[in-house]
Amino acid sequence: MATMESLIGLINKIQRACTVLGDHGGEGLSLWEALPSVAVVGGQSSGKSSVLESVVGRDFLPRGSGIVTRRPLVLQLHKTESGGEYAEFLHAPKKRFTDFAAVRKEIADETDRITGKTKQISNIPIHLSIYSPHVVNLTLIDLPGLTKVAVEGQQDSIVEDIENMVRSYVEKPNCIILAISPANQDIATSDAIKLAREVDPTGERTFGVLTKLDLMDKGTNAADVLEGRAYRLQHPWVGIVNRSQADINKNVDMIVARRKEREYFETSPDYGHLASKMGSEFLAKLLSKHLELVIRQRIPSIIALINKTIDELNAELDRIGRPIAADGGAQLYMILELCRAFDRIFKEHLDGGRPGGDRIYGVFDNQLPAALKKLPFDRHLSLKNVQKVVTEADGYQPHLIAPEQGYRRLIDGSISYFKGPAEASVDAVHFVLKELVRKSIAETEELKRFPTLQNDIATAANEALERFREESRKTVIRLVEMESSYLTVDFFRKLHTEPEKKPEKNANPSGPNNDRFNDNYLRRIGSNVKAYISMVCDTLKNTIPKAVVYCQVREAKRSLLSNFYAQVGRREKERLSAMLDEDPQLMERRTQIAKRLELYKSARDEIDAVAWK
Repeated sequence: MATMESLIGLINKIQRACTVLGDHGGEGLSLWEALPSVAVVGGQSSGKSSVLESVVGRDFLPRGSGIVTRRPLVLQLHKTESGGEYAEFLHAPKKRFTDFAAVRKEIADETDRITGKTKQISNIPIHLSIYSPHVVNLTLIDLPGLTKVAVEGQQDSIVEDIENMVRSYVEKPNCIILAISPANQDIATSDAIKLAREVDPTGERTFGVLTKLDLMDKGTNAADVLEGRAYRLQHPWVGIVNRSQADINKNVDMIVARRKEREYFETSPDYGHLASKMGSEFLAKLLSKHLELVIRQRIPSIIALINKTIDELNAELDRIGRPIAADGGAQLYMILELCRAFDRIFKEHLDGGRPGGDRIYGVFDNQLPAALKKLPFDRHLSLKNVQKVVTEADGYQPHLIAPEQGYRRLIDGSISYFKGPAEASVDAVHFVLKELVRKSIAETEELKRFPTLQNDIATAANEALERFREESRKTVIRLVEMESSYLTVDFFRKLHTEPEKKPEKNANPSGPNNDRFNDNYLRRIGSNVKAYISMVCDTLKNTIPKAVVYCQVREAKRSLLSNFYAQVGRREKERLSAMLDEDPQLMERRTQIAKRLELYKSARDEIDAVAWK
């Protein structure tokens, strides 16, 4: 089996990597939260900072009266084989501190950077790593001291704010609670024990620490508490003797302070029998041993979480796309594949797999017939206009039998009205196709990471649609003009085989000259022309949609990006790379995912190797 130090050291390493990558919060349980850590909880001036310094063996925390710890301090201790001691902050990763007085100043400065030089608090943690051969591998979280009253300069909500912040850490099932209580106060009033009891009623995660044993009134002791009679916990109570204020003022070395602490317990008549289980050195080893036990128990669940997260990260990488190859051929292939993905979705819109294509049918079934009905044939074929056109067509020589030139002019004028609805149908379908291009680009997941390529495809597709529109416009105008260029003779031959109505009594006899001014005669001409135009309208109502679909919809399905493919194939590698220029935020997101993926895979392999070898 792996040694305790190697397993806990690995967990510390993984926690630090998680912190660097920002993987220490959010929805669900992050790997950082799944790994055990120790939260130091206590009231203000309970001796929390002194306990931490005793465990580390260094004087490095800010001191003062009132609320000193105003931001959580995530302290990771890394045991080294040899060499000197040094510290590193996450917010200053390239700076190594060997002077621990400078560490104290940096903590104070970094606290003020967020909270200002006030007595306010912030839940943004400071991350500090200390490397030393004199520490055990541990992750400790120093939290602001619990308080009962807001002092001058603090918000009224400070009491509740601090408690909520502390709770947010100690409520996590993987958090070990180090409840600090001063021995010279009644344990029943301990803020730390009260909170620990609420979040950990069984006491499985709580370690009790009594500080200031040397400051108790003469004739009193805390043996009942330390022996578990006054308040029982599942884990043993540990007594700590911190440095006195005089020692702090004299800068007494922490190693000397530890020796004095051992001597105090060994020579104490009250605690001599507990000396082997007292002191900061024993506390550090106790916590480290318990951490190892907790880690071993939770390795299966940690591995399960890691595997689940690896699957999720791989899925997200697949969704946003893997890194782009540097090879020009691979880039060309990728561009073509992305275009095909867009083309598939575009065709699905047209063919009914996705909404939108039905709007084209709406143009033919609703818009075109409605436009044809509104054409001004009644005005064009009014008696007055018929007479005017026929008379002008006859010129100086009135027609002899039938006003053929007048018929042709009336028919040509009527047919010309069809050009408007025909072109409007072309434009309406064009705008539907443009909208489907826009929607298809937006719905092509693979394209979302390439804004430049999106613009290139949109430009190429819209240029193609413009060409298709122009060809379609020419075609439908030809259809209309064809109806004018050659009239259906049989239609007019049938008109002469139909019996004419007999003229009413006393009516003037019909004749070429009289017909020019006879309302019935003019009405018949208008009626014949209208019947012919109605036949033409029925024909165009069917042929215009055919032409539009053939020239625009069919071509959009067949060759929307044909010119674009030809252009791309001739482009240099640099231009291909520019087309695959990604959104910087997406590139950053992929980089972060790749780093997290590497972290999780490495963590899984290292935990397996260390835990079970």
